[in-house]
Parts: sequence; structure tokens; C-alpha cells
Amino acid sequence: MLETDHYQCPYCGEQAEAVLDLSAGDQTYIEDCPVCCRPIVFTLQTDGQEWMLDVHTEND
Repeated sequence: MLETDHYQCPYCGEQAEAVLDLSAGDQTYIEDCPVCCRPIVFTLQTDGQEWMLDVHTEND
């Protein structure tokens, strides 16, 4: 199951959209900001239906 969520880059503050795969369970992964290209750490917690996304810098 795919969901989308808007997030704010922790470096440059720009808004972007993430596509989340809830079927894979809890995840931590890194993607570059589409604006400033700095690495953002995404932490997704999910039970397959409800979910929470947290984004932060590599140093947090």
C-alpha cells in the first residue's frame, strides 16, 4: 500500500513529497532533498494502516 506525505527539508526548509510503502513495515532510509540535495534521514513507523513519518538530518 502506497501513501504520500508532505515534509519539510530539515536543511533548507523547502516542502517536498515522499511516497511511502506501508507494506514494508517500519523503515529507516536516506534520500536526498530534491531542492538542496543534502541527505535526509526518513524514519517510517507503521502497522500497515496507521503510520508516522519523521525526517531529520544525518547529525540528529
